Amino acid sequence: MSDVELVLRSTRVTTPEGTRAAAVAVADGKIAAVLPYDAEAPAGARIEDLGDDVLLPGLVDTHVHVNDPGRTEWEGFASATRAAAAGGITTLIDMPLNSIPPTTTPDGLAAKRAVARAKAHIDVGFWGGAVPGNVPDLRPLHDAGVFGFKCFLLHSGVDEFPPLGPPELEAALAEIAGFGGLLIVHAEDPQLIGGAPEPRGPRYADFLASRPRAAEDRAIAGLIDLARKLDARVHVLHLSSSDALPLIAEARREGVRITVETCPHFLTLTAEEVPDGATEFKCCPPIREAANQDALWDGLADGTIDCVVSDHSPCTADLKVGDFGQAWGGIASLQLGLPAVWTEARRRGRSLEGVVRWMATAPAALVGLGTKGAIEAGRDADFAVLAPDETFTVDAAALLHRNPVTAYAGKTLYGVVRSTWLRGRKIADHGVTTEPTGRLLERP
Repeated sequence: MSDVELVLRSTRVTTPEGTRAAAVAVADGKIAAVLPYDAEAPAGARIEDLGDDVLLPGLVDTHVHVNDPGRTEWEGFASATRAAAAGGITTLIDMPLNSIPPTTTPDGLAAKRAVARAKAHIDVGFWGGAVPGNVPDLRPLHDAGVFGFKCFLLHSGVDEFPPLGPPELEAALAEIAGFGGLLIVHAEDPQLIGGAPEPRGPRYADFLASRPRAAEDRAIAGLIDLARKLDARVHVLHLSSSDALPLIAEARREGVRITVETCPHFLTLTAEEVPDGATEFKCCPPIREAANQDALWDGLADGTIDCVVSDHSPCTADLKVGDFGQAWGGIASLQLGLPAVWTEARRRGRSLEGVVRWMATAPAALVGLGTKGAIEAGRDADFAVLAPDETFTVDAAALLHRNPVTAYAGKTLYGVVRSTWLRGRKIADHGVTTEPTGRLLERP
């Protein structure tokens, strides 16, 4: 303990064993020990007393669209990672699309890294992409350190990242399974979407009808069948339809290697509250009804859903026109995920420990980052300090992501992030961030 330079002390430290009063000793950017609250600090260590604020592990967000390079006016690494730091996130994994070039080749990955390296306020890793014709690029991307591969089964919203048809999906998954990789899937069935009413105009009900639950359910069923056939590891992105939960639970009982995420907007917003023309609420798959939301919370409680990640998919304000058929689909929420989920969890009588498990521990485990996601000896000294009983009202213009658009504008949320720490250094203090000190991560 002679090399400990910092001790963070709180009456409420959330550890894998529960929340308790403790003192967390930090040495060389790592957690050296979790000590009793009143333990004597090692000689020379600086003590930071957090009082009754809760010390959490830094959140890990494995679903973020940074869009840099190429669409940096939508979002960039500087603005995205600054917003993440202000929201208690210390690690994000960037999605391979909406940037130009997409991360579907080693050159595309190199372009991402070159842009991100000097701008990252938090640690950043990268997903690769699986698109038609790039099977030969998958192994080189894997060897270069991407955390897995994303694909779409229907149009992605941008032409440079086309979807995989059934034969292409099987070929890509067979290749990825061959080297032990992970395929993450936007799972909506294109035929069911194509046969649904086309969304036009300002009515949210019309948009909701255009993305039926059955489209998710059928796509997930097909993905389960393929994963079973190939003994492959797959992950369902942004689960919206609670009807798919029994399929997923049964597949797991059979030994299919499938994991699932959902998002803060599906857990906290409902179709019933979306005003007509309010396309800041548009995302695909869509925000569904309150009863569906209740079932998603049950899926989190019983472990069918593994983790909660943002799917931060921002755009410029002009793309959020009042027509749900024409507006860009994506929720901007990177800075607000922790308070949004905690607000609803608190209302439902769920614990903050559960929120930490869904938003830090499980996402870290999904991508194999064993040094992230928990407060215990040997892990990175990444922390968020939260005042869980304080509230604030969301002012979109005050958020740090690039464009002041969010579905949470005007909402009052519980949980004020006091500060965020990366490897034992404070990188955000009451929303004010320091100079970038994040690192670029590769798959372990």
